[in-house]
Amino acid sequence: MTTVPVSELKAGLKLQSDVFTEMGSLLLPKGRILLPRDLEILQAFLIQQVEVGMEDDATSGGDHATVRSGAAESQAPLDERDEFTQFQDEYDKMVMLVKSAFQSVLVSSLSIFELRSQLESLLAHIQRYNVMTFIPRSMIEVDYIFHNAVLTSLTSYSIAQWIGLPQKDWMQVAFAGLLHDIGNAKMDPVILYKPSALTGEEQEEIRRHTSLGYQLLKNVKAINEGVRLAALQHHEKVDGTGYPLRLKGEQIHIYAKIVGVADVFHAMTLEKTYRPAQSPYLVLEQIKSESFGKLDPSVVQVFIHKLTQFNNGTKVRLNDNRIGEIIFADRDHPTRPLVQVNGEIVNLMLHRELYIECIET
Repeated sequence: MTTVPVSELKAGLKLQSDVFTEMGSLLLPKGRILLPRDLEILQAFLIQQVEVGMEDDATSGGDHATVRSGAAESQAPLDERDEFTQFQDEYDKMVMLVKSAFQSVLVSSLSIFELRSQLESLLAHIQRYNVMTFIPRSMIEVDYIFHNAVLTSLTSYSIAQWIGLPQKDWMQVAFAGLLHDIGNAKMDPVILYKPSALTGEEQEEIRRHTSLGYQLLKNVKAINEGVRLAALQHHEKVDGTGYPLRLKGEQIHIYAKIVGVADVFHAMTLEKTYRPAQSPYLVLEQIKSESFGKLDPSVVQVFIHKLTQFNNGTKVRLNDNRIGEIIFADRDHPTRPLVQVNGEIVNLMLHRELYIECIET
């Protein structure tokens, strides 16, 4: 092991210890084989020296590893496409079933067992769901509330796992996301699908969907009280400024806190009749700001952390349409990483007018 000034480093050497920024964030991990762009990163962060091993150690066995990896990757894409297509098929079935449930709940009881069966089929493919990148393959704007229901369900299910809720809660949280807006079934379609901003009176009418949703779910079997309370409370805020009951902090059920975060994210990143979809990265920034008194901060923190665990080399498109690669994401500012664009390192923390529009797949 040798300590080498960054100015003398060569690509191909292997780091023998973690490299940290001045603020304590991990910059490059121990064991990493340095690439040319890594040398630029070290220089950009004014790192003076690092501990590295010999070049032979870094590359020993590399050829065999590359061959094995390449063989596996040549087969993987087709399998992954097939599995993702299965996920999309189950997703589309779930949307249609939710649409049918919203239309029929006013004249008949909710077919919860049919919904559960399809939800289980969809969740069987949850590993193919990426909260940040998934876009429904076919969506007309009037079906927004049904897509929002299914996406909020999937994301709420994931959040329940991420924050450590017991496994017995996971399916119930998924139901909470799926049915949180069931009260919209009783809303006037003229108001619900209005293509322009609502008047104050119309906003008050729309707010009734929370209480109406709770009433619709009150006697439904096979769901717990948390699911019903999520329908009632998902617009409550931890500082007491939400509706319908102006509850605060611990008065709000954990299911409602989870669904509240997931619902806000998808409400802003899905296309609506009166506004285009927004960048998920800008939405995460807004959700983070909302965690100060509005959304539950512990749920928000885990949500943002999980969605911004970028791999170095992830391709992204900026809002000026340039394509680049993420080369470092600071844990304190995860939505504004360093992006390498045409050989130039762009620090999104310094260039606030720029942001990530989407991940390039």
